[in-house]
Order: sequence, then C-alpha cells, then structure tokens
Amino acid sequence: MIDPKIRTLLALVECGNYTKTAKQLSLTQPAITHHIKLLEEEFGIKIFYKNRRQLVPTPEGEVLIKYARRAYALSENLRQALSDVSQVKSLTLAITPTAQNNIVPLLFAKYCNEHPNVHINIITDNINNIYSKLKMYEADLAIIEGNITAPHFTSILLDTDSLCAAVSVNHPLAKKQSVSLRELQHENFILRSQSAGTRSLFESHLISQNLSIHDFNVIMEIDSVVVIKELVASNMGVTIISKNACRSEVQKKKLVTLPIENMMMVREINMVYCREFRHPEILRDIQAIYTSTLES
Repeated sequence: MIDPKIRTLLALVECGNYTKTAKQLSLTQPAITHHIKLLEEEFGIKIFYKNRRQLVPTPEGEVLIKYARRAYALSENLRQALSDVSQVKSLTLAITPTAQNNIVPLLFAKYCNEHPNVHINIITDNINNIYSKLKMYEADLAIIEGNITAPHFTSILLDTDSLCAAVSVNHPLAKKQSVSLRELQHENFILRSQSAGTRSLFESHLISQNLSIHDFNVIMEIDSVVVIKELVASNMGVTIISKNACRSEVQKKKLVTLPIENMMMVREINMVYCREFRHPEILRDIQAIYTSTLES
C-alpha cells in the first residue's frame, strides 16, 4: 500500500547515507537517488540540502518525512487490523519510565496469559514522545501519569498515585515521619530529566511554595527510574518519585518514602488511546484486571 519511494525515503533517513540505504533495500545507489528525485519532482521541493557531509532535511523535507512516517504507521496498522480479524491481535503500548516500574508490565503479562490471541509490544518513553507516537499511530494506547488533553484522544482513569521524597534506609531522614522543603534544600538530589512528568509535577508544586528547582542541589538528572532508585538506595542522594514506583524497594527495606510537608502531589494514572482504537473490549478487560490487581 505504501509507495516504494516513501519506503526509500524513510530508509534513507534511518541509514543516513545512500550507500547503506541501497544495501538495506537491496537496490542500486542510482535507484535510491532516482526515488528521491521523483519525490522532489512530485511535491516540487528539495528534500535534503546539497553539499553537506551529512543528510540534512530542508524544512520542506522535514514536513514530508513527518507525514511519510505517519503514512507508514497507518499502513502497518491497516495490515495489523486485517490480520487481527482472524489471527493474533498485536498492540503497541507506550508507557512512561515510572509506569514501567510499577504494576503495569505485570498487568499486561496477566492479560496476555488470559488472552493467548493477543500480543503486546511495550515501549517506554517520556510523556511528550508518547503523545507524538499516539498522534502518529506508532502506539495504539498508552498508560501515563497525568493526562493528555486533546480532542481526538480518550482516557480511562485506572488509579491515582502521589509523589514523595525517597531516601536510603541509612540516610538520617529515614527516621522521620515526614520531611520539609527546607530540610530537602540541604540534600543532593537525583531527579528525572526536565521532560519527565514527575519532574514537571514537582516543579509546579515548588512554584506554589514560592520556590524553584534552582533552590535545590540537583547533582544528577537521569531518565531511568531503576538507576535513580539504585543510587538513592546506595545513599548517593535523595529523589522525588512516585510512591507506587518504589513500593518493592520499601518492602525490601532499601528505601524509605517520606511525605513532604504542605505538599500533596497527587496525580492520575490514565490509559489513553485514540478514538479510532479498534479493540474496545481489550480496554474494558485491562481496566478490570488493573482494578483486581490493586485489590489483591
């Protein structure tokens, strides 16, 4: 269904040069060049800048590549939808790093065990990239902290969670019942990157307290929740984290979670999907399994 020239363009962007692209597609290099030239003539644009050591798309080329990716994703979704009619249903689920470290993988493993005709591919990314993947049909649904507000998306509330401070069991603060922001200002922080929902929620609550992240000593920013928990457990710093995400470490007495005085950082856990999602029965089943897992 996809124009071969579009496949060539996307392969060229991925490989970065004509030689590698020709090898990947089992075509000659002149054939690759011809495909790109035909696309440029069809749309009346230049896709890449000339005389550059690396392939750099022009502004018009960026737009073409964006829609080429979307067209490719839609084509793959069509193939999958046709296959799903009589065969295994395959879904791509996008989750945030925090969701990766709570019950979400267990939830979907349970679902796949109960529904052997369903295959789920889980990808992890930050909230902004997940939004883009949903828009471009590169993900079928997502489980996120917070919500995506857009008219063509629908969400189902699965749970609520809250942020807290987490410290090593060997940290002096571990003996306290709660911690103040003033006390935390004397600590070394290991936090998620600025694009993370956890980080954004924390910073927005700091503003309500007439503070900013610059009032704290942030020594490291890491996208991996697992690595952050390991470093904090080793007493390398403290962090702000989802309470659910470190439930296991608390039970194993590796971490201690502390509410922050005068700050209630509550957020929703939502399952988000496009309105065109073709398997509403799967959404209902997942919601039911999620609820029963939390209650068990």
